[in-house]
Amino acid sequence: MSPEQQRILARAAREVLPGHIVNLGIGLPTGLFPYLGSDVLVHSENGVLGCSPRAEGAAPDYDLIDSGGAYIGTVPGASFFDSSVSFAMIRRSRVDITFMGAFEVDEEGNLANWKIPGKFSPGIGGAMELAQKVPRLVVLCSHNDKHGNSKILQRCRLPLTAPRCVSRIITDKAVMDVTPDGLKLIDIAEGLSVDALREATEARLIVDETRLGRF
Repeated sequence: MSPEQQRILARAAREVLPGHIVNLGIGLPTGLFPYLGSDVLVHSENGVLGCSPRAEGAAPDYDLIDSGGAYIGTVPGASFFDSSVSFAMIRRSRVDITFMGAFEVDEEGNLANWKIPGKFSPGIGGAMELAQKVPRLVVLCSHNDKHGNSKILQRCRLPLTAPRCVSRIITDKAVMDVTPDGLKLIDIAEGLSVDALREATEARLIVDETRLGRF
């Protein structure tokens, strides 16, 4: 895992409070496991509450997977249930916070993270429900794609997972909140200037430099 990804995950862990039920999306968000305390329960939409990473070197339990098909472990007291119960938890806002990756996210909090036209996609899956029903959605992603293009846009161009669903965006360069007025800069990466951040970001940023944190 790169230092930039570790920075994202360490900052993201500060969003989780004791007693929270947390859902971790496929990809970078699953890297949050080592950063979470023992007083947090991880939910998987295929019907597990109390997920943990599979112990290093342990043989996989072929009956025990997360919603992305990865082999997992469980914490003491974990529970199992069918997907209808799992999605009832989501729809009744019993999951406190979800972390998802993104291809694109924009000033209005629109999220695109499931489909790039012309490329294979397994489907939108549970992300559509989570994005609409969980009270707080935090996006974790690189600030720019591999070509240097901003993933933080004025308006998403790819097919949406859900509209106006994102609460906070955490990238390797910044932490931004979605507000009625646009994206408000909360924290900026150590050693990065606001001007350099603006150059790397298509979306317009609301900045109060007297109140900026560093991470």
